[in-house]
Amino acid sequence: MTDIAPTILDRVQHIAARLTELLDGDVDASSLTRSMYSTDASNYRVVPDIVVLPQDSDDVIAALDIAREYSLAVTARGGGTSMAGNAIGPGLVLDFSRYMNKVLHVDPENYTATVQPGVVLADLQQELAPYGLRFGPDPSSANRCTVAGMVGNNACGPHGLSYGRTADNVVTIKLLTGHGVVLEVGAGPNGLDAVPGLEDLVMGELSVLRTEFGRFNRQISGYSLEHLLPENNRNLAAALAGTEGTVGIILEATVRVVPRSAAPALAVLGYADMATAADDVVNLLPHKPLALEGLDAAMVDVIRRTKGDSATPGLPEGRGWLMIEVDGSDTEEALRNAEALIADASALDAVVHSAGPEAIRLWQIRADGAGLASRTADGEQAWPGWEDSAVPPEHLGAYLRELTALMQAHELSGLAYGHFGDGCIHLRIDFPLGRAPEVLRRFVEAAAELATSYGGSLSGEHGDGRARSELLHTMYSHEALEVMSRFKGLFDPDDLLNPGVVVRPKPLDADLRRPGAATMTASDGFAFAHDDGNFTNAIHRCVGIGKCRADTREDGGFMCPSYIATRDEKDSTRGRARALQEMLNGGVVSDGWASPEVHEALDLCLSCKACANDCPTGVDMATYKSETLHRTYQGRLRPRSHYTLGRLPQWLRLVGPFGRLVNALGKITPLRKAMLFAMGADSRRAMPTLAAKSFRRLRKNVRTTAKPEGTKVVLWVDSFTDHLNPEIALDAVTVLEAAGCEVTIAEPDICCGLTLVSTGQLPAAKRELTNTVEVLHPYVAAGYTVVGLEPSCIATLRSDLVELLPQEPGAREIAKQVKTVAELLAALDWQPPQLDRKLLIQPHCHHYAIMGFETDQKFLENLGCDVEISAGCCGLAGNFGMERGHYEVSVKIAEDGILDKISQSPDREVLADGFSCRTQITDLDGTSSKHLVQLIAEHLR
Repeated sequence: MTDIAPTILDRVQHIAARLTELLDGDVDASSLTRSMYSTDASNYRVVPDIVVLPQDSDDVIAALDIAREYSLAVTARGGGTSMAGNAIGPGLVLDFSRYMNKVLHVDPENYTATVQPGVVLADLQQELAPYGLRFGPDPSSANRCTVAGMVGNNACGPHGLSYGRTADNVVTIKLLTGHGVVLEVGAGPNGLDAVPGLEDLVMGELSVLRTEFGRFNRQISGYSLEHLLPENNRNLAAALAGTEGTVGIILEATVRVVPRSAAPALAVLGYADMATAADDVVNLLPHKPLALEGLDAAMVDVIRRTKGDSATPGLPEGRGWLMIEVDGSDTEEALRNAEALIADASALDAVVHSAGPEAIRLWQIRADGAGLASRTADGEQAWPGWEDSAVPPEHLGAYLRELTALMQAHELSGLAYGHFGDGCIHLRIDFPLGRAPEVLRRFVEAAAELATSYGGSLSGEHGDGRARSELLHTMYSHEALEVMSRFKGLFDPDDLLNPGVVVRPKPLDADLRRPGAATMTASDGFAFAHDDGNFTNAIHRCVGIGKCRADTREDGGFMCPSYIATRDEKDSTRGRARALQEMLNGGVVSDGWASPEVHEALDLCLSCKACANDCPTGVDMATYKSETLHRTYQGRLRPRSHYTLGRLPQWLRLVGPFGRLVNALGKITPLRKAMLFAMGADSRRAMPTLAAKSFRRLRKNVRTTAKPEGTKVVLWVDSFTDHLNPEIALDAVTVLEAAGCEVTIAEPDICCGLTLVSTGQLPAAKRELTNTVEVLHPYVAAGYTVVGLEPSCIATLRSDLVELLPQEPGAREIAKQVKTVAELLAALDWQPPQLDRKLLIQPHCHHYAIMGFETDQKFLENLGCDVEISAGCCGLAGNFGMERGHYEVSVKIAEDGILDKISQSPDREVLADGFSCRTQITDLDGTSSKHLVQLIAEHLR
């Protein structure tokens, strides 16, 4: 028995070596990579032996040949966004998203596009946009899902109502079958001839194919074999849609594209509840809307609770809504069509939005549904498993009522939304997977019987995967299931491709991820109050939807800067979460907090906190990284940079009086490099310039003016401003007094402990924060507003303070009363000077993530400024960009972000409130930038 594990390991290493020798792409059998690819966006965990990122079709063919030789299972994977466990498997996983991600050809005359399997849908849409074209189906994961993945699941999205399913939009497919044959398949009289035995199978089972398959539009569960019928033009390409990688591997696909809508309008209709809204769907379908979506009030309540009422603009009265997109040749016609639709509705209230920002924001709520619904209205973790059922639209209201009653009977709840025009319901449910996973089976078996009693489908677009394949017997007869098995056998006789899915399925409760995770409760670090004091709950907020893999900067998003720079799964928020989940599982990652895999995954996390805002599930990787570093290095020797950069405020206080000498030495290249080396910093960085006099020394000459009637403000001058940019604090006093504030300056040397937090020195951070609370709380209790100047420090008091000192009296009060300068000034009855400046603004990531930048932007626009925002991180992110090993990634982030914006906008002044942002810009580009108070003070002098 002792020889078994080494024998298996030797075999895997041998296969990996052979693959490495034969392939141009990447071959990886490391424990970190295997852990990251062990799950997708589902409840399941299956650890592969090897992960291959093929460069081209030849790599795929060679990889399959090796897999066949060693009887190794093969699973194809795109964006890893599959919610039913369709994109995970044992043996070999092929990830097409890294290299085989090109749009090969666009033919606007014939309305087609040819793509590689790993092309992201949003990238295809971008390529089609100049031609006025688009790909019709558009799942909410469009900015990270791949086209081959859409084919595999037969994805639809909101516009599946008007443009059809992916199956309806596939022209031809180049397919690699399980026995290593490459086929070019499509439709036509001879469409089945490429596969020996397929014509005989179809003609011998016409009755089964005609009566059990294709009964309504969203019957996605099982194979869509109705496309093989003679009356359906023997369309093998369409039949391959929805086979979930079980019959072949897509090497290339040609898809049908359509003209973009000229001027769609969005009608939002409010109803008493979701079921009542569903009842009205059949009355609205005759208007032929482009999309008809359902949205439940419980989801809206969650958004408003976390992000405020402004996050859900333009919703009419009601507790359930239909969002209906209506077309028109121009805006006026679209609006008329929307009003005509409303006239035929039974809604309580309705509003109409023409194409524009309001409509975009509402659609974004719908697009983020999978993440937003991962928490119930009560804040409980919700899971997929029954997230994708569909019934004919005429039965939707009745089905929803019975489904709700079924959840109540099982003491479950969830947030419903979905493609109501097609009868498809998306619903994540709070299955108690951590304590009673058997509830999952009991519920979904009953739910399957309920859906099929209405002539419905277990899946309306996500496929069956590991979640629902076992339940296909509720939808299909034994004869139909046997036809599916025979169909797979013609393509994959050895059952190598995605085994255990659709045909010969594994039990739906096998390989569940959450039940195997060890419980790790909060200790002396973060409280994890929003996750019941449980780190395990916190890290399992990541359900794998993968929004962190999308570049959302054009839409104002900041997540995830390191992944955008490297395009490596381990550098995504999801990849890091998977490594931490595996650490808790104790399987592939087995050395606890000190596991090398965990620290490798976390190494390029900038602790920018963008995921805390941009991830719909509320993952806060900066906090998880800090907690991990804390637990790893408790009582142990730390990396050098933790003692230097991590304790920078203390060092600044120590060397501040010798600023001129330190600055002079820093200009001597060998000495600068030696000092940086001693700090654990990259020698290519510049040394920060110390101020000749800190603000606490300069403030002896600051005479604040008593204004008893003014707003009481205590100005908190952080360590960075105090010792490196004291002129900013001086200008802040000028601006605040001009605004009529009574300004008091807080005692020197109070610190938020940010650098201690980011390096996981949490006991020391707590000591700093305790002192800060003792100093600031008397001011807050007396009615003062605390105004800070450094966004990251303000964000620390707004968020980390209450998580690190949950029992500290006054901490929560301080968190509520700490404001940015813009937040304070915008609330005052003060007419600031009109600046009339063209600005390029780099918001600090923590400012964006914790406070939001909307107030600052609106304030500057009210000052008469022409504002352009550089979305995304600057790349320095405090100590991250200074540390050795991070320089290249830090520079790449800056070059693709703020530096590119500067080069494109040479006529704009650069505004950056964050010290790290200003440092990065100057260090890499030589461009100077200003703080908001400096800009205003210039106009006051």
